[in-house]
Amino acid sequence: MKRTFLLTLLSLCSVQCFTSCAHKEEVKEEKVKFLVTSPLQQDTTITKEYVSQIHSIQHIEVRALEKGYLQKIFVDEGQSIEKGQLMFQIMPLLYQAELKKAEAEAKFVSIEYQNTKKLADGKIVSPNELALSQAKVEKAKAEVSLAQTHLGFTTIRAPFSGIMDHFQARLGSLVDEGDLLTTLSDNSKMWVYFNVPEAEYLAYKTHVQAEDKPHVKLRMANNEEFEYPGIVQTIEADFNNETGNIAFRATFPNPKGLLRNGETGSVLMTVPLKNALIVPQKATFEVLEKKFLYVVDSHNVVHQREVTVASEMPDLYIISSGLKAGDKIMLEGIRKVKDGDKIDFTYQEPKSVIAHLKVYSE
Repeated sequence: MKRTFLLTLLSLCSVQCFTSCAHKEEVKEEKVKFLVTSPLQQDTTITKEYVSQIHSIQHIEVRALEKGYLQKIFVDEGQSIEKGQLMFQIMPLLYQAELKKAEAEAKFVSIEYQNTKKLADGKIVSPNELALSQAKVEKAKAEVSLAQTHLGFTTIRAPFSGIMDHFQARLGSLVDEGDLLTTLSDNSKMWVYFNVPEAEYLAYKTHVQAEDKPHVKLRMANNEEFEYPGIVQTIEADFNNETGNIAFRATFPNPKGLLRNGETGSVLMTVPLKNALIVPQKATFEVLEKKFLYVVDSHNVVHQREVTVASEMPDLYIISSGLKAGDKIMLEGIRKVKDGDKIDFTYQEPKSVIAHLKVYSE
């Protein structure tokens, strides 16, 4: 009997202790405090990224100026050449013969003119005859000059220093006047074109004076930044009505020749923002591709609110609408509450939050 009584008593004590501990644990859970902060409002800068097309500052087609056989090629594909360097030679025999014929004709009419002049001085022929003979001399000289030009066109030289592209005609090919031989690119500087939406164009023109030339950076296709900064130099005259964009052109130095005509990349432009509202990314969550956060009202009740993200920075969002500077927002525990819950919280200054910020997933 005594043994049964002792066992019963021990059981009752155990149940009471467990219930007491569970109650204390429950109370403790109810008193969990969440971390709350506010948006940081300050002037800042963001980096806008624009898809770009890279072009040589000079990129031309080298074409044959005369018809004939391609007799010699003095350069190679991909070769760097200097201004005035000999590139192609079209067989010149026909044009050399035409030049000799024109020179002989010029010599003949020159002699004829001298004879006519002597006769005119002796008043044997009229002044009109002398003028006609002089006109023949001028015509013959023009024919010589034209033949020299045609002969010169058989020799093709580089109009500027640059890099050769692949050949469009091979040695010994019969080329016609205007046939494409190759292309030549001057890559000492590169023109980088990128399209800017109308709203961002207006913001750019508002903050940038006409004489200012903003510096931009270039991210190449391998996701590395080009080592030399560029300058925005020109903006095209008209917007594209189909896309609502306008084209900007930045010029980048290319002393090492890394960039080539036809490459793609992304232009990185720093844009100033006045009184921007900045919130930590981890304070937001996404529903159906929309951004939300929890705002805490004066009664410590949380409310789900949609916000519009104007720009993204490492660990931070810049909010354009849906939030005010004085609002309190939940920083942590956003997966543990729902709309309308009342919470206890600890408030932390936004500057302190951002100074120790690192995104993590709850």
